[in-house]
Amino acid sequence: MGSPFQYGGQAVIEGVMMRGPDSRAIAVRRPDQNIVVDEKKVGSLTKRVPVLKWPMVRGVVVLIESLVLGIEALTYSANQAMGEEEEEKLTTKEIVLTIIFSLGLAVFLFAILPTAAAHLLIKIAPGSLVQNLIEGFFRVAVFLIYVVAIGRIGDIKRVFQYHGAEHKVINAYEAGDQLTVERVQRYSTLHPRCGTSFLLIVIILSILIFSLLGKQVLWWRILSRVILLPVLAGISYELVKLSGKYATAPICRVLIAPGLWLQKLTTNPPDDGQVEVAIAAFGAVLKEGAE
Repeated sequence: MGSPFQYGGQAVIEGVMMRGPDSRAIAVRRPDQNIVVDEKKVGSLTKRVPVLKWPMVRGVVVLIESLVLGIEALTYSANQAMGEEEEEKLTTKEIVLTIIFSLGLAVFLFAILPTAAAHLLIKIAPGSLVQNLIEGFFRVAVFLIYVVAIGRIGDIKRVFQYHGAEHKVINAYEAGDQLTVERVQRYSTLHPRCGTSFLLIVIILSILIFSLLGKQVLWWRILSRVILLPVLAGISYELVKLSGKYATAPICRVLIAPGLWLQKLTTNPPDDGQVEVAIAAFGAVLKEGAE
């Protein structure tokens, strides 16, 4: 069936963004209930710079490119969901500042805060291994608290529904089924290549990799976590890509299970209208002849 390209997407405000082989499409339900679709060609640095295709490296590139596309998609969807006719274009400076802020917040919440919290317990829980286990526990706890907290916000609940719709459409396509609302609704809201699974793998890998660094003073513990984030992202990307490709293999099913469980917090069952939006976005980027 079809192309070996692994389609992916992202839930946005009242819509879905889908990424195809050479384009991306954002479908949004406007206040008048019409669905507007914005499609544009997108390239990747990995196609222009061969070294960026290397394993471990490509994961970091894809992460940054996904952040840029995601911010643009959220801006577009917010404007359309509010009924604004014109899309407010983000400048390069605004995109860079938003990415820096997003990465900075992520580094603080998932690198600095858990490391500092674990260090406070060093007198009652000494030893490199114990410290890293405690740090890992705090990192998972912060992540879960963050996900649960934002999931209680009304607008985010709807985003999580669109997240579920995105997964259902991709699952239906990969199963070779018809992309109709009725057929798509039969599929799961969970998917092994989800970004939620990616983040969980990053957190789990951090426990293992940071344990190899031995005993460290606080400032170097924090700095080393930040420096090694690209390494963690690179390894995690390869694992998610591999597990998605061989999702039916017994060992992969074990590896992806925690990520799928976590997705139950970041996806909600969508209604038919939300699935219709996701199908519209996917149809716009579906490579001709791949159906």
